Amino acid sequence: MSTVIGDLIKLRAMEPSDAEALWRWNHDPDVVRWMDDGYAQSLAGVRSRLESRPRNGYGDVLYGVEVREDGKLIGLVRLRDAEPETGRAELDIYLGEKDYWGRGYATDAVRTMCRYGFEKMRLHKIMLTVVVENEAAHHVYQKVGFVDEGRLREVFRRDGRWYDMFTMGLLEGELR
Repeated sequence: MSTVIGDLIKLRAMEPSDAEALWRWNHDPDVVRWMDDGYAQSLAGVRSRLESRPRNGYGDVLYGVEVREDGKLIGLVRLRDAEPETGRAELDIYLGEKDYWGRGYATDAVRTMCRYGFEKMRLHKIMLTVVVENEAAHHVYQKVGFVDEGRLREVFRRDGRWYDMFTMGLLEGELR
C-alpha cells in the first residue's frame, strides 16, 4: 500500500523533494527540543540521505505525515528495528509544522501508524521512549493506549542538563 489513511492525516513514503521541509524542521529549536538532534546537516546532505535511503521494508518503515485536507507535509513517523521473530518495533514521530501542534494530528498519526504496524506488519508490541518533561508527547502516547513501562534515569542531555525518559509500550489489542 503506497499510502495509509487516518482520520486527519495520510501517511506516505518520504521523497527527496521533502528534504527542504525536513532540513527546516531539524534546524528549529522548538521542534527538536526533546529529540536527539545529532550534528547539523546541509540541505544537500539531507536530500542525499533521502535519495539513498533504502526502500521501506519490514525492518524500517518511514512515512511522511500529510494533512488529508490539503496534502501539506507536516511531519514524519517511523517504525524501526522491527523483527518478525519478536514481533516488536520502535516508534519515532515528530511534527515539524508548529501550526499543527495541539490539533489532533500527532495523535492521529501515532494511531494510524500503530494500526498499520499491528494489522499489516503483524507486530505484537510497539515501543518508544519519551523525555519525561515532554508532557505533550507523553499525553498523545497515553491517549492511543501506550503505558509507562519504566523510567530511564538521566539518559537525555539538553542545555547542559540530564533528563529522565519513560519507556512506553503498546500491545496488540490495546490500541485506542
